[in-house]
Amino acid sequence: QLVMAILLITSIFSWWYIFIKVATIRRAEKESEEFENAFWSGGDLNKLYDGVTAGRRKPQGMASIFEAGFKEFIRHKQQTRMESRMDVSDVMEGSRRAMRAAYNRELDDLDAHLPFLASVGSVSPYIGLFGTVWGIMNSFRGLSSVAQATLSQVAPGIAEALVATAIGLFAAIPAVIAYNRFASSVDRLSVRYESFMEEFTNILQRKS
Repeated sequence: QLVMAILLITSIFSWWYIFIKVATIRRAEKESEEFENAFWSGGDLNKLYDGVTAGRRKPQGMASIFEAGFKEFIRHKQQTRMESRMDVSDVMEGSRRAMRAAYNRELDDLDAHLPFLASVGSVSPYIGLFGTVWGIMNSFRGLSSVAQATLSQVAPGIAEALVATAIGLFAAIPAVIAYNRFASSVDRLSVRYESFMEEFTNILQRKS
């Protein structure tokens, strides 16, 4: 019963994280689509930057990468203008590092809770199997004090023990499916972010 309680609690947390990740990834995909449409509409980058930074909420996703890179680009441009020299490589390297740092932060947010789902998917069946083995052992141990063992005496204990394996699979299967789906979605978003970084770097280099 202790094993089954652990598996039920694990399953509840697993489903809770699944709902969180569904909302998080959908929001990230929607925001990336909206930002790409605004970015490639041909508008002024300064106005786009002002729009991104004007909101009360901190920019997220692709907007965060753009905000970090363009902010560093402006800062380096102002610094080089004050020093009466212009080193394009320094400007681009600073912007690239800022975008890479923002990219890593965004991926960390997207990858949150995925290790837990992976652990649940890989460990829960074995925990359930352990509960089943333990329950069957107790059932047979209880027969040691019985003069004549019958199926009606053994069956309830074994059936209860097998429930632990079923609960382990109930916890593991959704976690594995969700992990694979979320990992694929995160990989697609990371490719979009990296592609945007490369394209935005080329645009900044031309502006330099």
